Amino acid sequence: MVFDFLKRGAPLDAPEQKASATGPVVAYQTSGRVAWSPRDAVSLTRTGFSGNPVGFRSVKLIAEAAAALPLVLQDSEQRYDVHPLIDLVARPNPMQGRAELLEALYAQLLLTGNGYVEAVVNEEAAPVELHVLRSDRMSVVPGADGWPIAYEYAVGGRKHRFDASGAQVPVCHIKSFHPQDDHYGFSPMQAAAMALDVHNSASRWSKALLDNAARPSGAIVYRGAEGQGTMAHDQYERLVNEMESHHQGARNAGRPMLLEGGLDWKPMGFSPSDMEFQKTKEAAAREIALAFGVPPMLLGIQGDATYANYQEAHRAFYRLTVLPLATRVTAALAQWLAGYTGAQLTLKPDLDQVPALAAERDAQWSRVAEADFLSQAEKRALLGLPAVSADE
Repeated sequence: MVFDFLKRGAPLDAPEQKASATGPVVAYQTSGRVAWSPRDAVSLTRTGFSGNPVGFRSVKLIAEAAAALPLVLQDSEQRYDVHPLIDLVARPNPMQGRAELLEALYAQLLLTGNGYVEAVVNEEAAPVELHVLRSDRMSVVPGADGWPIAYEYAVGGRKHRFDASGAQVPVCHIKSFHPQDDHYGFSPMQAAAMALDVHNSASRWSKALLDNAARPSGAIVYRGAEGQGTMAHDQYERLVNEMESHHQGARNAGRPMLLEGGLDWKPMGFSPSDMEFQKTKEAAAREIALAFGVPPMLLGIQGDATYANYQEAHRAFYRLTVLPLATRVTAALAQWLAGYTGAQLTLKPDLDQVPALAAERDAQWSRVAEADFLSQAEKRALLGLPAVSADE
């Protein structure tokens, strides 16, 4: 799918001198400082999505919910039930349907802050296929004035260059707002990077504690029969073997220790209760959910009572997270595809078919319908419906 442009035999241009260059993000560690994971897109995807259940579920929840929204295509006069653009979005390419394509696009935006869609055109320069390209493989080539003049997609040691200097760009670049970058977006994964590190470290600490649960953190002090002296070699070997066989590993969790012959146990370090370990992990999980805009209640995170019930949290999730994302992305796609057809079309979620917003839409319809001082045209405009002609 993403290799379609290579199969079509597109020419490969020689590398050009860029007007500006971005250096790689380097994460380095020095003695005595906290070690954070790298902040590049590949590392964040690996640690925050593939290796973290909260990040994984947050991205999947938003992407799947946004991709499942029913869409409506309309212009200033009517809504379309049959249109080439509807067919294109419903079956964007031979390998994907609408839900798969949009889910991949939303996930790329959430993971990297950037989404790229390639249009494959026929002889009449009309789009016949749409493909979502991986954001970590795409790079923006800015011109002398700072505006993008091309996009380069690197795969398998080869690069394909999409010319962006013409009237119609073959790649639609959708990006999140970034206050310090002119060409790339800022992802929720970057904002949640510290919380992801804390949560992953807490999970690794829990795993290590389970693997070695019954070996307490401390020291065994030998005082000898009269309070002094050193252990004989055979005594030392016997003690080590006993610790490894009877007091180490998860299967020996909770087994008491029997100390004799002048041995004394001195605990060291903090217990999980002293460190409030579980609360720290739950706080990190809530911060991850907060960065993505997912109510913690929907992720099963304990101790969160921001919303009175699950239904309110579900409605807030759609209203504050899913709908803004889907509306912005579908509007950008429609504007980009309109450049091929020349028609001014709007593609947006159909709010009347979203179950989570049914109560709000019923109240709005009733309120507008009972407003006698509004004309039919004004009522339709308030409900987001296109105007009707006079003969209708």
